[in-house]
This record gives sequence, structure tokens and C-alpha cells, in this order.
Amino acid sequence: AKKIEGCSQRTIQYYRVTVEKMFQYIENPVRKITTEEIRRYLVDYQQMNNCSKVTVDNVRRNISSFFSGLEEEDYILKSPMKRIHKIKTKQQVKETISDEAIEQLRDNCNCIRDLAMIDLLYSTGIRVGELVNLNITDIDFEARECIVFGKGDKERKVYFDAKAKIHLQEYLNSRQDNNPALFVSAKSPHERIKKNGIEAILRRLGKVAGVTNVHPHRYRRTALTNAANRGMPLQDVQFMAGHASPDTTMIYCSIDTSKVKAEHKMYLAA
Repeated sequence: AKKIEGCSQRTIQYYRVTVEKMFQYIENPVRKITTEEIRRYLVDYQQMNNCSKVTVDNVRRNISSFFSGLEEEDYILKSPMKRIHKIKTKQQVKETISDEAIEQLRDNCNCIRDLAMIDLLYSTGIRVGELVNLNITDIDFEARECIVFGKGDKERKVYFDAKAKIHLQEYLNSRQDNNPALFVSAKSPHERIKKNGIEAILRRLGKVAGVTNVHPHRYRRTALTNAANRGMPLQDVQFMAGHASPDTTMIYCSIDTSKVKAEHKMYLAA
């Protein structure tokens, strides 16, 4: 069912492992599993694995999806997960990259490929997995846009700025290979760069530029946050991010407190 919904093989495997671990703990047949047994399992899971509430809630969500599917297919009368609610977790404000740090990273790029890469990441806010799957033919330089395939193979159009266009064109003009991939390794045989390769490039660049904690997802969070704080409507930020729910988009976007203060003064403190 998850495969038909468009979930990736990685996601399906995550669901499978989660459910298998539950059945290793709870030995009752699926029709006889009770709410209390699952509650006990979640508590013991956290203690045995010494994991965070976020991780336990991910397990709860997967198990809930499994039992909801069984109920919909009439394998069970009622899901035992109905009375097990979302686990409350602390919502941490994750750091974005400042405008100054972005310029430091750009100034310290001594490779046109890396400069094109970080410009594209920042101007589009795409996931690293979407970046590595891009082909040259996916790029429309005239319209400054490209097609990416997000989670569940959902296709969407994203847009990039003039800096990214110029540096992408310079990078592609410098290449001597025939690989269809947009970004390839610097050394022969010039294979498509993988996720860990991009992460290593950004870590190295951050170290040279003196900027800590530089990784692809931080670029994505920065792009989405800046778009929201500069006035882009939430539904447009959601489309840019490729999120199914606006709630997910709000988790990614850190609110600029100085903007809130200014607007409070305008509307409430006049």
C-alpha cells in the first residue's frame, strides 16, 4: 500500500523494520494486540535504546499507520493505536546560515562546481537527494527553473536566481565529460556525486570559511526561512519545499523575532 502511495523504498524499509521490532517484543497475534501492550512497548523502546521523544514518536506514527491500514482492509475491527496520541516534544529552533556566512562560503569557493552547487541549494531550497538526482536536461536556463522529483517521486518545479544560472553555465562549459548528471566528481571517470560527497564538500568548505555546521539541509532550512520572513506566502513556501502539509513547512521555517517585534509595534503597541 505504501508503495502504491508513492513512498520510497527507503521509507517502506523503515516501516517494515519498525513493525518487525514491535512483533519481536509483543508476541500476541495481531488481532489480540492491545493498546496497553503498545504503550508499554513504546516506553521500553525509549529506555532500551536511550533515544529521544522525537524518535519514539516516529515509531508510534509508523505503528499507527500499520494498524490503520489493517483496520481499513478489515483485518482488525479497531486499531489499538486510536487512544495513543502524538508524543509531545520540545520544538527546537534550528539555526540558519546568516547572510554574512553565506557570502563567506561563496568567497572561499575555489571550484566553480562547488560555487554553482551552493548557489543552487540556496536559491531553490531543494533537498540534497533532489540535487544529486538532477540531470543537465532538467535545467531550463532561459526560464531559470528546473524539475525535481521529491519524496514519493512527486514532481515539482523550482526556480533559481541569476547567480546560480551564471555559475551553473560556467561549470557546465568547463566540463569535458559526457555524464548526463548535473554535478559530477572532479576526477575521472567523473561519476554522479552522491549525498555523502556533497556533505563532505560542504563540511570542507565550512572549515575553510570558518563557518560551523555547514550541511545541505541547513541550506534548505535557510532558504525556506528567508523566503517566509521576506514575505512569501506560506502556501508558496510549502510548494517550494515540496511539503505535503503546511505544518511541516512551519517546522522548517524559523520565525524572525525582530520582524515579529516590528509588527507587534505596528499593530498592538501604537
